[in-house]
Formats: sequence, C-alpha cells, structure tokens
Amino acid sequence: MEIIPTLFPVVAALLSDRHGRMLVQQRPQGKSMAGLWEFPGGKIEPGETPEQALARELAEELGIVVAPSDLKPFTFASDALGNRHLLLLLYRCTRWEGEAAPLHASALRWADMVELAQLPMPPADLPLLPHIERLLMHENGER
Repeated sequence: MEIIPTLFPVVAALLSDRHGRMLVQQRPQGKSMAGLWEFPGGKIEPGETPEQALARELAEELGIVVAPSDLKPFTFASDALGNRHLLLLLYRCTRWEGEAAPLHASALRWADMVELAQLPMPPADLPLLPHIERLLMHENGER
C-alpha cells in the first residue's frame, strides 16, 4: 500500500522592480535551509485564500502592503519534503506600498536573472527560474 504524503501548499511572490530585478530573501539561521535565498512568502493559514495568505506574509516578512487583487498567479513548483509534499504557488507582483525590509530574513537582495541563477536556493525554487527567465525575455521583446 502506497503512503500518500500530506499536501503542503505555500505561496511566494515574484516581486520585480522597473529594472527587471527580483526580490529574494535569505533564510535566517535556526530555520531549515538557513542561508539559502528564496522568494518571500509562506504558509496558507486555515480560512485564507492563497492571495490573502501571500498579502499577509509580505506584510509580516517585508513590511510592505500588497492588495490581494494585485497578486497574479504565475507558475508553481512541486517537491517532496519529508512526509509532506510541497506545492509552491508563485504569484507575480509589481505593485505594493512601502519599502521592503528583512523583518524575518537575514538579508534581502534585488537580483537580475544572472545573479538569481547563481544564488543558492531551496530545491523547490529552482524549477521556477526558467519560467521567470522566459517572462523577462518576453517583457523585453526577446525571443
């Protein structure tokens, strides 16, 4: 009999600036995967939509205000995580209020695609990179 892992849905934001750089945060010491760079976000709490959860997480982690309606579904990743199975929902966000600060991270960094590809990231974030690269190429009129 096959054991089916518990589905663990999380949300993350692809926050980008007018220079085509994306915001990533470094996981703090004492947490799993400490030191790795990831897209900001977190768990969906009971009773929340993914968009509500991500807006809440961005306020808690970065101190910025994002309207759930400004979060646009972009892509997702799926990865085994012990006895759970991570489903990472990535949303695109280009509008927010406030200046991002590392409230729950060791550091924040605005990275272009070349820099982003060189950063150590959690396994679930890596499959997102080719999708982001295609998006940026499309936005810049490249093929």
